[in-house]
Amino acid sequence: MTSESSARPTNSPTGQRVHLPTDKELVLKVITMPADSNVNGDIFGGWVMAQVDLAGSVIPARLAGGRIATVAVNQFIFKQPVKVGDLLSFYSEVERVGNTSITVKVEVYAQRMRQPEPIIKVTEANLTYVAIDDFGKPRKVEQNPGTP
Repeated sequence: MTSESSARPTNSPTGQRVHLPTDKELVLKVITMPADSNVNGDIFGGWVMAQVDLAGSVIPARLAGGRIATVAVNQFIFKQPVKVGDLLSFYSEVERVGNTSITVKVEVYAQRMRQPEPIIKVTEANLTYVAIDDFGKPRKVEQNPGTP
């Protein structure tokens, strides 16, 4: 849903234009650390997936007004490696609200601190969360008053 008029362009190291979303919510920012890297200096994909799950849960938790659980990772694409020292920005938007579930898209951008064109899109994912009651059973999503 990102359009030219709702995005701020920047250049990637490959010369392609990268658009930072202005029509999605910035839900998480984190700096990657050496403890989460492999021997090549790349951040483990599982660590990135965990951060995406956290970022993806922000809007559904607010909309559901209570407990939620990740029910599906519908799609997960690693576009570029994440390096130690990258500043990751996670943007999210709701794609669908069902009776008990909320599906979101999460896009991850890395600011490479040591490169002249520092911002690239590194990951995108689509996840579904289900609203649950105190017993872990699905419950109806009733949008909280005062939420967008």
